[in-house]
Amino acid sequence: MAKIIINASRSVGTINPNIYGQFAEHLGRLIYGGIYVGENSEIPNVNGMRTDVVEALKKMRVPVLRWPGGCFADTYHWKDGIGPKESRATIVNTYWGGVTEDNSFGTHEFMELCRQLGCEAYISGNVGSGTVQEMSDWIEYCNMGGVSPMAQERRKNGHEEPFNVKYWGIGNEVWGCGGFMTATYYADECRRHATYMRDYSPDHKIEKIACGANAFDYNWTKTVIEQAGHMIDAISLHYYTLPTNDWQGSKGSATDFDTKLYYETLDHTLFMDELVENHGRVIRVAGKGKKIGLVVDEWGTWYDVEPGTNPCFLYQQNCMRDALVAAINLNIFNNHCDVVTMTNIAQMVNVLQAMILTEGDQMILTPTYHVFEMYKNHQGAQQLECYAQTKMTGVKTAQVPQLHASASRDAQGNILLTVANLDEKESCPVSCLLADAAFSSVTARVMAGAPHDHNTFDCPANVEPTALEVKVENGEICAVLPPCSVAAITIKA
Repeated sequence: MAKIIINASRSVGTINPNIYGQFAEHLGRLIYGGIYVGENSEIPNVNGMRTDVVEALKKMRVPVLRWPGGCFADTYHWKDGIGPKESRATIVNTYWGGVTEDNSFGTHEFMELCRQLGCEAYISGNVGSGTVQEMSDWIEYCNMGGVSPMAQERRKNGHEEPFNVKYWGIGNEVWGCGGFMTATYYADECRRHATYMRDYSPDHKIEKIACGANAFDYNWTKTVIEQAGHMIDAISLHYYTLPTNDWQGSKGSATDFDTKLYYETLDHTLFMDELVENHGRVIRVAGKGKKIGLVVDEWGTWYDVEPGTNPCFLYQQNCMRDALVAAINLNIFNNHCDVVTMTNIAQMVNVLQAMILTEGDQMILTPTYHVFEMYKNHQGAQQLECYAQTKMTGVKTAQVPQLHASASRDAQGNILLTVANLDEKESCPVSCLLADAAFSSVTARVMAGAPHDHNTFDCPANVEPTALEVKVENGEICAVLPPCSVAAITIKA
């Protein structure tokens, strides 16, 4: 029997709700058709936002949403997306399929979406093809409450009060699609942009997020922090899970894979722990005492697109393997909440590791959606030290721990333990020992299935959480976790 030990007297800090953030790029069918259908659509909507999608996301408790990209952000000029929709300039989405967009979804529509979701906005600014003035004006447009040219323009476009956008990204992947810059050059640009990113109210201070590294480029993090760290609040990190780790060739199918690729995918996901540890260490040393957060604002699985779909739209299915990837990453972020202040999974609807898939007026929830919903009570809770005594499992090329877990305690004293059984075929009897805390009752849910299992428009409830039987024996909480499963165990104070 495996054992999980929760030490309720030890913690590295509070789990920032923003660790459960989402990402919505102008890519494929994410914005248009996935979220926004327009006010005149026959699909039920509120101010153009799909009612079914918004209601589903609200149940997941989305804390923050990143927009408009991604690579798209560094071709986006925000003034094209404000004012009367019939007079807005069109744009060619050169990064994602060369499609023409009418800019009917712009700043006001994004803020309306955030209002409906009840979440914070995180805007990724255009450093690659934009100007310092352009980003400065955008912040003024969104956040100035007094009299100014940009505030007056916002009022003319129908919004009297400022939006008070808190989170601003200083470019996206500037080491790649955002300009192919060197770390030193970008650090100069970061300082220059940050100089003109102003607070317009003492009650609504912005947070400046520098463009960080691609995966294990620790020198990028070190250089940017050393040269620009005094002018930023956080720095980003991007890391995608690929089954093959081959960006040039096939990334593999989302649903058609063998045991070897299953375990190699999970093994590659576990690399996130090393990345967070190492980048966190670099930030601490290079920052020389200043508290700078790590924002993992792009993460998730990346496979070949579904057959017959546009290769530039990045539409992929989502199965139990993806649920385990999400569970592992969220456990890692929880356990490193002293370093990680925000993350944004890529992406929210119809793109990569999506929460939701749509087809016309139909909508399905993915296994990844259910993981986020099962984990939502970690948001704002105190992380607790959690250790799983478990065997290793897998194949010769990829050994992973059978169990992967994290735990937290909310303000009422209730403890949430989230644990994944990574073994493809074997159930895992587990007992949980809770140190330095008493409890009155225990309930649990589990989502399980074969690694390939997924939801379809014909079978939308094929994979979803169900009740998990738990027992208390000799003061320990006992359960049997099915193979390839994710469980959420609520321990009442």
